[in-house]
Amino acid sequence: MLSPKLIEQFFGAASIQRWNDYPRMVELVELDKQAHKFIIAYFLAQMEEKDSVTMVHMIEAGIFEFLRRVVVTDIRPDVFRRALQKKEKEINIWVLEQLYDSLSDIEEGAFYKRFETYLNNPTMYKKERFILKAASYMATKWEFSIVYQTSQFLNHIDRVKEAVDEEIEDYYELIGVRKMAMNKKISKIIDLSGRLRFQKRWAQTPRIPETSVLGHMLIVAILGYFYSLRIKACGKRMENNFFCALFHDFPEALTRDIISPVKYSVSGLDNIISEFEIKMIEEEILPFLPETIVEPFKYLLGLYGDNQKDEFLNKINENGIEIVGDLSAYNEDKYNAIDGFALKNCDRISAFIEATLSISHGVKSKELIQGREYILQNLKEKGQVGAVDFYQLALDIEEYLGV
Repeated sequence: MLSPKLIEQFFGAASIQRWNDYPRMVELVELDKQAHKFIIAYFLAQMEEKDSVTMVHMIEAGIFEFLRRVVVTDIRPDVFRRALQKKEKEINIWVLEQLYDSLSDIEEGAFYKRFETYLNNPTMYKKERFILKAASYMATKWEFSIVYQTSQFLNHIDRVKEAVDEEIEDYYELIGVRKMAMNKKISKIIDLSGRLRFQKRWAQTPRIPETSVLGHMLIVAILGYFYSLRIKACGKRMENNFFCALFHDFPEALTRDIISPVKYSVSGLDNIISEFEIKMIEEEILPFLPETIVEPFKYLLGLYGDNQKDEFLNKINENGIEIVGDLSAYNEDKYNAIDGFALKNCDRISAFIEATLSISHGVKSKELIQGREYILQNLKEKGQVGAVDFYQLALDIEEYLGV
């Protein structure tokens, strides 16, 4: 599905520091910024005129931008933008060379070809690019509000603030940007999602690199996208898989991250947590969404039936939500399918890599070792989804990292 080297590069974004020439009260890293950008882009796109945005194009454009950023790791974002203005062709050629081995086998080379075309053709996915740029700005502005709190003694910080504030005017044609700028209800959701960067994964043990719940959500979403490519999913199924994965831990902004061994070792505890999550979603999330988004968003969050929640079930939603086993007969947009079983394995793989990467760096603990073995056993038992073998992917990652 993906090469271990490429997956390692995705996680490398957790080590790319942002605003590292300013005092910060928390670490700000590129992986979290990219995740926040995708979340904001989803809401911006949903508030645009119906069918004016192709969501799969936006997902792919965002992944293309992310790929370029993880290769060009050592350039400050503002310098990177200026470099692109003067040396974009040369930078793009170099990026493509660096990623060729990792990408050339995906879709028998078709994905790499689209990536190359995207980098060299600024009109490709034009509306979707614009939304992603607006979302990137909004995520940066949210980060800067943190930086500003600890940097007001610096004599040039107000000039930076003014530049950040002025940039919003470039995106006022998007209704979502105008609403966020006026601090409308949707701003609460953007703020809530941003706070997931403060919740660390595997919080009970030291780990390198540290990853947040927010960054983890994006990794799972990207894995879900490449799974969708592998099975030749239709557009709506691919869109649903990406955004279901992107929001799969979103309620943890309200409940905190509860690790699986705790969640499932006490009989009935997972049901209590699920009930509380549903209550908090209904009280603290859904009322702040535009009315037209509520039902699609509930579907992505895994709400179904009479007060039930499980984002990792195979579902269709043609004439109401149905839970199904095999989705092979539902690979058309009208079925609105979600590959929940596969996404659960994407979630497991992400957690497996988080533990294995740290162990490969020499930072390990009893919790990491036991957790890794627990996940690997689950992948062995449940990791075969159609033609995709997630357990084998875990073994390949293990071999690549030398653990």
